[in-house]
Amino acid sequence: MSDEAQLEARLEEQDTFDPPEAFVEQANVSDEGIYKEFEENWPEAWERAADLLTWESEWEEVLDDENEPFYEWFVDGELNAAANCVDRHLDGRGDEAAIEWVGELGETRTYTYEQLHREVNEFAAALRETGVGEDDIVTLYMPMIPELPVAMLACARIGAPHSVVFAGFSADALAERMNAADSETLVTCDGYYRRGDALDHLSKAREGLADVDGDVTTIVADRLGDDADSDIADDEHVYAELVADHEGATVEPVTRDAEDMLFLMYTSGTTGKPKGVKHTTGGYLSYAAWTSHAVLDIKPEDTYWCSADIGWITGHSYIVYGPLALGTTTVMYEGTPDYPEKDRLWEIVEEHEVTQLYTAPTAIRAFMKWGPEYPDAHDLSSLRLLGTVGEPINPRAWKWYYKHIGNESCPVVDTWWQTETGGMMITTLPALGTMKPGSAGPPLPGVSADIVDAGGDPVEAGKAGYLVVNKPWPGMLRTLYDNDERFIDEYWREYSLPERDQWVYCPEDGAKLDDDGYITVLGRVDDVLNVSGHRLGTMEIESAIVGVEGVAEAAVVGGDHEMKGEAVYAYAITEDEQDETDAFREEIIAAVEDAIGPIARPEAVVFTPELPKTRSGKIMRRLLEDIANGDDIGNTSTLRNPDVVDDIQEKVE
Repeated sequence: MSDEAQLEARLEEQDTFDPPEAFVEQANVSDEGIYKEFEENWPEAWERAADLLTWESEWEEVLDDENEPFYEWFVDGELNAAANCVDRHLDGRGDEAAIEWVGELGETRTYTYEQLHREVNEFAAALRETGVGEDDIVTLYMPMIPELPVAMLACARIGAPHSVVFAGFSADALAERMNAADSETLVTCDGYYRRGDALDHLSKAREGLADVDGDVTTIVADRLGDDADSDIADDEHVYAELVADHEGATVEPVTRDAEDMLFLMYTSGTTGKPKGVKHTTGGYLSYAAWTSHAVLDIKPEDTYWCSADIGWITGHSYIVYGPLALGTTTVMYEGTPDYPEKDRLWEIVEEHEVTQLYTAPTAIRAFMKWGPEYPDAHDLSSLRLLGTVGEPINPRAWKWYYKHIGNESCPVVDTWWQTETGGMMITTLPALGTMKPGSAGPPLPGVSADIVDAGGDPVEAGKAGYLVVNKPWPGMLRTLYDNDERFIDEYWREYSLPERDQWVYCPEDGAKLDDDGYITVLGRVDDVLNVSGHRLGTMEIESAIVGVEGVAEAAVVGGDHEMKGEAVYAYAITEDEQDETDAFREEIIAAVEDAIGPIARPEAVVFTPELPKTRSGKIMRRLLEDIANGDDIGNTSTLRNPDVVDDIQEKVE
């Protein structure tokens, strides 16, 4: 057996991994006593997060829980988020890079902290001149261009909450969010590039504005230049001209109470109506900074890269607010990981000497499918830490990431959290925790989580249940915009415990706990199948399938079955060299039975070149369910790959 084969075999057999000694020696958090400190000194221990920031007025009380679940953090403390992310770094790091932007066509722009400070001030002055005042909500409908974080920080500087709408969302989605937020100002752009093509964004923004109530002030940034299809209208402001008109302007940061809103972020709701998640200035910013410091090990001298889109909460917390609060260099990339070639990400890591990479399991599975030759062609030795976010990662993808990207010398933090939590909740601290591929890890210090049954009673180790968080944390959402009742109905349950009635946060995720206190997140509760009365997590079945050599990615859904009620239907993408034979299909079925039991045996295994995904990379399991049941699949225009639905239907039929 070759040395390479022996290494692969060892990795396949290994269930746990310890942090590399070289990492531990330099880590921001390496004292095992931190868990005990938070447990014994809670909630005051959260002052260590607040102490990462500069406050204009100190808080009087760390936590006010008298009106639970409407908790308040760092009561009566005052600060400004933009000042914390920009101004306070000017003396020590003014000429150091704050943002390294890489365009899809290969262009780059660097903003030092001084340059970022200048443009944030100039745009803040421009916003004020157009009529934006404190507490006015400004909508930002923009792709991954530098003007987006500049606009976010300019809003924060003048005390105007921002509401970022993902650029891939439709005109209807923009209108719905602007109306829900009572927003009268829109900052957008003419377009952006995707796979080399110039996309017209301004026309879509205008279409949405036609359905927005009231008059809206529109500001348009120029990304496409001569490639733009739409000219800026007379009643629209040009971003660059506004900034130029206010050249050299300075705007004093508006003092904000810790509980004042920093931003709204709309997320999908069970009723179909998006929910406006409210995050506040003091608690959110403290939590984003602390988790960036403790989990991502960010230091000012780093060049850190989170490959998410700022249109999602991951980009808010871990591209903009967390990294910039710590004074580091944060990388922004406009394009896709496989354009112009499949080594684009590794080229950027090498060129910019990236020290941390925080990406999604969906991307990692794509990297696996493309093959290790792409990262192997680049020097990735600058990397010190790897992270995953967005969904659970199966052990096989975890080990591939650890070996081929981290060269077995970078800890991998598998992080569970949500839009509503503001920041990471469950993961290992990279210098302290043994890593278990497939398991996110224990709750972070100060975060208290349980796995309970439907009645709220804890389940024993190894059994699946509902993940609940039973103590508040600083980064938590405060409410849903203009809808306190829905906030309680959707997120909180009151359980009667021996000592008192207790409110617990219910994220609607299934999970299980092992004997070491590590939590494996099994996926959304609505991603649970009921097969002959047995509840089976789709994540467990998908992990078993992807564990089969030759499978690159898989999705599992439930289909109607006369005898079982629901049956397991599996859709699998194979690696390029794998033949899609009946024998291989049986190998997959056997792997599921071996990992979970005969009850989980797939009714069908469908090979497909792609899975239907939204533009944000989420698998549209509802469409796969419709295909399995032979139902009408409806409108697929919101998918980034709508053509694949017809291909899958043909195979199933």
